[in-house]
Amino acid sequence: MTPSDGWRAVSTDDVTGSIHKPAPELTRGLDAEDQRRAIAALGTALDPQGAGGSVNWDNSQSGAKGSFTPVGPAYPIEGKICRAFVADVSTRETQERLQGAACREKTAEWSLSEVKPWHKG
Repeated sequence: MTPSDGWRAVSTDDVTGSIHKPAPELTRGLDAEDQRRAIAALGTALDPQGAGGSVNWDNSQSGAKGSFTPVGPAYPIEGKICRAFVADVSTRETQERLQGAACREKTAEWSLSEVKPWHKG
């Protein structure tokens, strides 16, 4: 069939029915303020211009706390800057060690791209 038969050519501007994968969450049990503080610490820890050390965060209201430590240098992917990290996160109910990666566009905040339980090796 041709476009004149009722079909038209597909352009790169056409929207498909693709389902977007939801962004990973750091861990269950963090409230909105915990998340805000954690993401701020993540951004400081992963900043390629920073010292590359661990950055701690805490929320005395909820009892949640944690730290982020960058692992290796920042690297580019699809026009974004990404960096791997190890995180320790504690709430009143749980304590977890996680590994993952976060990415950001040049002027945007860091967003989690992968988070999973930490495995040495």
